[in-house]
Amino acid sequence: MKRLAWIAALSALSLPALAQSGAATAVMKDQSGTTLGTLSLADTDGGVSITGELTGVPNGPHGFHIHETGTCDAGTQFESAGGHFNPDDDMHGLENPEGPHAGDLQNVTADADGNAVIELTNTMVSIESLMDADGSALVLHENADDQMTDPSGNSGARFACGVIKGAM
Repeated sequence: MKRLAWIAALSALSLPALAQSGAATAVMKDQSGTTLGTLSLADTDGGVSITGELTGVPNGPHGFHIHETGTCDAGTQFESAGGHFNPDDDMHGLENPEGPHAGDLQNVTADADGNAVIELTNTMVSIESLMDADGSALVLHENADDQMTDPSGNSGARFACGVIKGAM
C-alpha cells in the first residue's frame, strides 16, 4: 500500500513538468557549418523567451528573426528557412504601424570579440505555434534590422541559422 502511495505522489509531482513542455532549442550555425552556440526557447507568462550566447559573430548589430520553416540549408544561404514567421500576414518591423511579423525580434549586438548575449522575449508566439508541420528556425542576419522596411528590415544576407527543436 505504501508503494502505491509513493507512486501516486511521484506521478503528481511529474504532471506539472509534463504540462510545461513549452521548451525548445536551436543550434545556431554559420554558412560554413561552424556552431556559434545553442539558444534556449521557453514559454513564459509574457511570451517565448530566447536566451543564450553566440560566438564568432561579426562586431555590431544584426537582425534576428523567427523564420517560417525549420530547415537551415547552407547551400541555399539559409533561404530554405523561408520568410519570417508571419501567420497574420502583417508588415515587417517592431516599429512599423502595420506590423510586426510574429517572427520579428530585436536586433542582436555582438561585441568586438564576436560574442553576442541573447535575452529576448517574443510576445506574439508560443513554442507550440512554432512547432507546426514544417517547423521554424531562428536566423541571424549580416546587418541591423531597421524595424520598418518590409519584408526583412534591410538586414542583409542570412549569416547564421538554427532549427527550433522541441526539448525532450
